[in-house]
Amino acid sequence: MKIKHFKLISILFFLAFVCAYSIGSPTESNLVVTTLEEKNQNHNKESFPIKPLSVKINEIHVTSRVRNRYAVTTIQSKVKNYNHKAKQASFSVILPDSAFISNFTMEINGQNYTAYVKEKEEAKKIYDEAVAQGSSAAHVATARDSNRFTVSVNVEPETKAAFYLTYEELLKRQNGFYQLVINLHPGELVRNLDVVVEIAESRKLVNVKVPPIRTGNEVQSGINDLDPRAVLDIVNDTSAVIKFTPSEERQKALAHSLGMKEEEGLAGQFVVEYDVERDPIGGEVLVQDGYFVHFFAPKDLKPLLKYIVFILDTSSSMWGQMIRQLKEAMYEVLDQLHPNDLFHLVEFNTNVRVWNLNNYLQSVWYPTSDDVYWSESYGPEDIANRTFPEAYMVNGDNIKKAKESISKFEAVSATDIHTALQVGMHLIKTTKQNIKYANHQPMVMFLTDGEPTVRETSTQKILNDISKLNDQKTPIFALSFGEAADKNFLQKLSLNNYGFSKHIYEGADAALQLQDFYRQISSPLLSNVSFKYEPSVTSLTKNEFSIHFDGSEMVVAGCYDQTENFDESFGNVTAWNGHDTVSMNFTVQRTVSSIERLWAYLSVKQLLDQKEVDEENKALIQKKALELALNYSFVTPVSSLVVVKPNATSSVDVENAKIGEDYSALTDNRFGGVPLSAGLYSDFDYDESIDVPDYNYKTTEKASNDLFMSYPWLNSIVDKEGFITISKGKYKLGLNETISDVVQCKANNKPGYCVLLNSCSQAYSVILSLNDYINYFCELQNEYAGVCCLID
Repeated sequence: MKIKHFKLISILFFLAFVCAYSIGSPTESNLVVTTLEEKNQNHNKESFPIKPLSVKINEIHVTSRVRNRYAVTTIQSKVKNYNHKAKQASFSVILPDSAFISNFTMEINGQNYTAYVKEKEEAKKIYDEAVAQGSSAAHVATARDSNRFTVSVNVEPETKAAFYLTYEELLKRQNGFYQLVINLHPGELVRNLDVVVEIAESRKLVNVKVPPIRTGNEVQSGINDLDPRAVLDIVNDTSAVIKFTPSEERQKALAHSLGMKEEEGLAGQFVVEYDVERDPIGGEVLVQDGYFVHFFAPKDLKPLLKYIVFILDTSSSMWGQMIRQLKEAMYEVLDQLHPNDLFHLVEFNTNVRVWNLNNYLQSVWYPTSDDVYWSESYGPEDIANRTFPEAYMVNGDNIKKAKESISKFEAVSATDIHTALQVGMHLIKTTKQNIKYANHQPMVMFLTDGEPTVRETSTQKILNDISKLNDQKTPIFALSFGEAADKNFLQKLSLNNYGFSKHIYEGADAALQLQDFYRQISSPLLSNVSFKYEPSVTSLTKNEFSIHFDGSEMVVAGCYDQTENFDESFGNVTAWNGHDTVSMNFTVQRTVSSIERLWAYLSVKQLLDQKEVDEENKALIQKKALELALNYSFVTPVSSLVVVKPNATSSVDVENAKIGEDYSALTDNRFGGVPLSAGLYSDFDYDESIDVPDYNYKTTEKASNDLFMSYPWLNSIVDKEGFITISKGKYKLGLNETISDVVQCKANNKPGYCVLLNSCSQAYSVILSLNDYINYFCELQNEYAGVCCLID
């Protein structure tokens, strides 16, 4: 096909938005805009020389407008191809996992191409048709708690292209402030780079500040010269404008301070923090055009007494750095407990140990011996017949003993999650029966780095059993630690049990992540919080909450009859303050910001959570979420973005950001440091006199690079020789191999054929992590790592 014909083709592409949503986790909004020059394909695998850049980013403009905690962020990137041949330009944005894309437009050669949102399955058909034509998706990953959007297009010689993307999010209040985070990683120095944040609130702004630039993956301390030198303009009591316009020299200096290559420009997160003046009682309600939002974060309340059960995984997979970090974090957490609080210290592996702080030799193991390693699961009746140590009051002596106990933790044996949680529920039930502790708010902090491996291993049965046992309505805060932890299961565990989950990434700062998580739940102020409104109020989001913590905020939204006068008498908030049930009235204020979109956003978010735990009504809940998503053009886990791309050279996808990867990992050193974030598909040197090669043509190097693009988690387990090491052994990836053996296999009780990972086109859409891969793993010729490619 001649290139002049090729240039007329437009292909529909689908963007599957994968959202790893964690309730209560810090959001990290990010921006990455990158370009990629063609690689020379005639060179050694260990060292790829890269040609001088010919597609240059001339401008990056980020504008974030925050209206009553609801942020709408628009990213604009303008590039130019200075080469005399057509070249590929890539636009890539990493979104916070709580954000929804709401608009995407490309301007190529003066023509606009605007994306539209479709139902996920319908969009997938479009996507599969594109794949059948020889295109393939680029999976890439960088920052924590994020999802990445990437699109690549050809830019004609000496012409420009522009990209515009908008995403929306409700800022979450944590530790007493809201935080808007925008990550900048253009991959080069940009002549015109600026970020403008406009804040307009209904109440007086408090403590507006711009902290130092940060990397976005590890908690930092002691790094100098990361002041963004932003201009902060307090317009009036309720509004502010922040501008960040680093010159190329300043971009170099910041890159140097962050440990990055200066020529690759700034690679870090720009952060704005602020709070608003609080209503001391029932919070504020904003109304507009039949919609309302209720923000509730009362101040000057005395913290509740709490009773916390620490249930900590010490199975063999916690060996080494992870167990050391757990100990380090727990020493700090114990120091943050309040006087007169209660606590139990429980560790689990194959068995469960409830620690006796006065004599660790008298700590109670359950079951009592490894002889029952393969026994059937133990139920609450068996546990009720055992006598465990009583809860300990927080004082200096008991904290010292608890630290000594934790110092004796050893990582051994398997993982019995079911029994550990049953023991935790039993401890809470028996402790709360003591009249002395009736006013202590029970909580569970549960941490594991794996999945259930002994006795009861069905996660669904564990979820059902623990929900039935939790008659105290105790919040369970689940922490998934490391790559192998079953994050979906732990998220459901928390959602089912009045809490929220958080992933702790493996890294040097893991102990600090654990400490930060505990800080969020360290001071409960109210329990059994209920928002009540007049019957004319409809379409309410969640309005019953188990517990409210100091520094956080509860948000409820809904619709009201505009013929009614929505005022302070329209409802109230009731809650338990540790001694009595109190009733609090709220204030009402009219606003000009879009309360309707905030309501829609919050409704979709909560429906998606509800879908995960309500199996009986899952289909109906998903239908409601989809209807809202399509109506408001939100890209969500149940809806997808269809992008019209001119002169396509690669397809588009969104990928969960890789766990624990930092910006230095954006280059794959095995292949000469080529930026993974840019997409590794080679451009073609176009010539009017020759035919264009078929797009699905792959060189050996390109096939290898595509593999690491599609499966970014491979980077952490593959060595320079192309071997991977997993729990099942050490295997070749077979990057340059072709195996014709016919080997039947099964995965998820479905039949398939065992093939090399780069030979299964369907795998990248279902294998999103190392844990997924292990579920589909199969062995080829006793030495190659295969994947069970299912038969449709």
